[in-house]
Amino acid sequence: MFGITAYGAYVPRARLNKKSIAEANAWFDASLNTLAKGERAICNWDEDTITMAVEAANNCLVSKTGIELNSLYLASTTFPFLDRQNSVLVSEALNLDRGIRTMDIGASQRAATSSLISLLESKSKNSSLLIASEHRRSKAGSRAEMLWGDGAASLLIGSDKVIAECLGVETYAIDFVDHYRGDDSDYDYDWEERWIRDEGFLKTVPKAVNNLLDSAKVNAADIKHFILPSDQSRTPGILAKNLGIDQGAIVDNQIANVGVAGVAQPILLLTKALEAALPGEYILLVGFGQGCDAILFRATDELVHYKPFIGIEAAIKNRREELNYNKFLSFNNLVEKDIGKRGEVDKQTYLSGYNRRKDLLTGFIGGKCRECGTVQIPREKYCVNPECNMLDSQDDYPFSDKKGTVATWTADRLTFDWNPPAYFGMVQFEGGGKIMMDFTEVEEGTIDTGTKVSVHFRIRQFDTVRGFKKYFWKAVIEG
Repeated sequence: MFGITAYGAYVPRARLNKKSIAEANAWFDASLNTLAKGERAICNWDEDTITMAVEAANNCLVSKTGIELNSLYLASTTFPFLDRQNSVLVSEALNLDRGIRTMDIGASQRAATSSLISLLESKSKNSSLLIASEHRRSKAGSRAEMLWGDGAASLLIGSDKVIAECLGVETYAIDFVDHYRGDDSDYDYDWEERWIRDEGFLKTVPKAVNNLLDSAKVNAADIKHFILPSDQSRTPGILAKNLGIDQGAIVDNQIANVGVAGVAQPILLLTKALEAALPGEYILLVGFGQGCDAILFRATDELVHYKPFIGIEAAIKNRREELNYNKFLSFNNLVEKDIGKRGEVDKQTYLSGYNRRKDLLTGFIGGKCRECGTVQIPREKYCVNPECNMLDSQDDYPFSDKKGTVATWTADRLTFDWNPPAYFGMVQFEGGGKIMMDFTEVEEGTIDTGTKVSVHFRIRQFDTVRGFKKYFWKAVIEG
């Protein structure tokens, strides 16, 4: 048996109230008021496709310790780097083996489902990790701004304790251009919604789905979970009716509380279906974009025993309401702000120095002394234990999965920060080790000495002159 063995999801905590968007833009387009119900997930200023991918992957792998990974595929159309393999950066942040095969897959909204088909058909001896992550930019006051959201999800593919068995796959490839983004554009350009529905979804999806169901000898009426990623609210229902799938099987696209997360949407909705499925139930997953992917799963008895570390429902509940539309515009670089003299310091990264310390910067690796057992971060030549002080005695010791407490903290309004004040201080880790760190997503009055924190991979600085992002680990207050 081969299929899905684990999953994880990540949705940014901040949820922008759609009414705030409409109130700011309805003077120009009154039709936005019809979409102004609910909220959408938005990245914090220090989050992007990479950081969300690390979160989703961690949420997937934490329940599968000790597994051997053969490959890591990262699917997105919003990679931070065009000529630097983003999946390698993710793998190093996850402290995966250097022998792992990594690949970035993009350029289509079905990048994730196409990647999933490739991994399912490989039937690799060792497990494979698929991550889909998306942080799309949209024009202010646009329909997309109201309907889209940020998010990431991951799947572990293999043959050990399969929770959803793959019964078959089907692809129908056609260059149907419902939208596009050229290499010199910041935003997608799309065509009329009804035309996309009638000429795209309704003509393309049935060809792939019907072929798949015929080959698998499964009736459409037996599908219990039907996943069709779309920001068109009525299209999944129309397609389900045409295909003979019960309306109750449609997995909601979460437009009202998260938004449609592009390439990540089919995988996010698949994790949602897996949380609700019962053993023996059929799950039909569709990916749409320059054709159609269709994948049929059957939930197994193992699903009853599997509990995700963080699934989609838990990720959705971990929310913080955001009413400040201007903050959203600023975080997504949709307005040019005067950042002041303190923000103008050159942020150049010296790549040779970064390479020497990327075990700390990317992997958050410290050291553990072989002689006395003392742990420390950063790892240095000498053990910090004054009764030991051994030279070159430290083995790698990861801190990325360690919990800590706030030892000292300050809120600084003089230091430049994209979301002032800048919170930073000393974190003392369980089991030993301490380091000065930035705190992120701190709500005033929620931090104090002794506050419990966990660490998360985030953007630390932008080098806008050279187009480079600096990543590091930050402390987040435990909810």
